Amino acid sequence: MQKTMLQAKLHRAHVTHSELHYEGSCAIDDVLLDATGIREYQQIEIYNITNGERFTTYAIRAQRNSGTISVNGAAAHKASPGDLLIIAAYAIYSEPELRLYQPRLVYVNEMNCIIDQRGSIPVQAA
Repeated sequence: MQKTMLQAKLHRAHVTHSELHYEGSCAIDDVLLDATGIREYQQIEIYNITNGERFTTYAIRAQRNSGTISVNGAAAHKASPGDLLIIAAYAIYSEPELRLYQPRLVYVNEMNCIIDQRGSIPVQAA
């Protein structure tokens, strides 16, 4: 049996650009792609914390250490500079792969600089 699981998450990234007249995609700082393991042209899901929009696109590399998160093309209607996003990628894992499974969770500050990296989400007290 195979299961679709969260591969990586970039948490609370700030949109820096929104380019309507650009070939559709989401440009992400190269450092953040490397940290999450998200590959260029890989499908990603974007969850806009600011306005509740959820959409699918693909990742492209932005300049290293630029802090860039640019939502492009038609998706530019769904995110504006300053919006907070969760960017997620999913992958299909086999049962043997799941024994060693850990997602790559990357947390950033308001400048989209990495402030934390984890392999799990801490349990919240009720």
